[in-house]
Amino acid sequence: MSPNTVNTASRNLALDAGGKLLAILPGLALCLAVTGAAFALEHIEERLFDRAWLEALVLAILIGTAVRTAWAPGSAWRRGITFSAKTLLEVAVVLLGASLSAATIIAAGPGLLLGIAGIVTVAIALSYGIARALSLPRRLAILIACGNSICGNSAIAAVAPVIGADGDDVASSIAFTAVLGVLVVLGLPLLIPALGLSATQFGILSGLTVYAVPQVIAATAPAGVVAVHIGTLVKLVRVLMLGPVVLVLSMLTSRLREDSDELAPHVTAGDRPMPNRVPVHHLVPWFIVAFLVMAAFRSAGLIPAIALPWIATVANLLTVVSMAALGLGVDIRTVAKAGPRVIAAVTLSLIVLAAISYALIRLLGVA
Repeated sequence: MSPNTVNTASRNLALDAGGKLLAILPGLALCLAVTGAAFALEHIEERLFDRAWLEALVLAILIGTAVRTAWAPGSAWRRGITFSAKTLLEVAVVLLGASLSAATIIAAGPGLLLGIAGIVTVAIALSYGIARALSLPRRLAILIACGNSICGNSAIAAVAPVIGADGDDVASSIAFTAVLGVLVVLGLPLLIPALGLSATQFGILSGLTVYAVPQVIAATAPAGVVAVHIGTLVKLVRVLMLGPVVLVLSMLTSRLREDSDELAPHVTAGDRPMPNRVPVHHLVPWFIVAFLVMAAFRSAGLIPAIALPWIATVANLLTVVSMAALGLGVDIRTVAKAGPRVIAAVTLSLIVLAAISYALIRLLGVA
């Protein structure tokens, strides 16, 4: 290969990278502006009340949602918002792994780990039953059950091709998820005084009920570091249940897959996978593996102690930015579009999940 060819290829790569960076800058700047406003309000709270009643994480969601409801960002903003909501939060989760040691995992005990698997199984069955009792189609009922019981949109995207769900099924099942996810993040901390929950108990409850890993971080932040660590651990175990669930569904729902329904690419963010196959990254996302690797490094003493506070600070900042992006992607008017039966099915399923999760905490005698 000639030097000219190499130079041309290098320039093209640089131009492509520069173009992608320019494309995300407007949306990223908007997310940073919302983040700055959230930290400013948190500081004002501390000055006025000697403490922040609403953390920057929560304020970022609220401000972002208010902006999104009043104004829909155009295409120039979307790539940066998507980058902040997805890539930055995944990096934040990976960095969070540096604060989790093997001692925390061992302290959880085998009873909790087995209980998580049991909760997911029971929640899927009960959620499916609720959805069917409300006369929702089988595919839609399965999507709602798996989305609520495992990890929201990620579970829906992974399960949809396995059961042959079409675009309407997928769109209906995720329409309410974003709004309900934010409401859960904001409302769940209210259960701490209502139920007299300790940090550990609240961490477990959050990990078992909140949709996404970053949302677990946001929900548990007001309860302290212990709640964040436990909640993240429980949520990661819950996410890992997606693989076995998808494999079981692939064996039990072959008749559903025989139909010719197609997934809507704009909903699933990609082409429809082959009926019998699900991409591995849908079963175990890369950032979960990276999180576990970071936790292993921390446990082995490979991360210098002096670096841990800096890593924690960066992880917190990226999480707040991603929460701002999450808020900017939520239009509360989507609730009206989801349909009353879907709303009822998702809400009732979540209430049932929270109830059996709380029962597990009491059964295990978690202090």
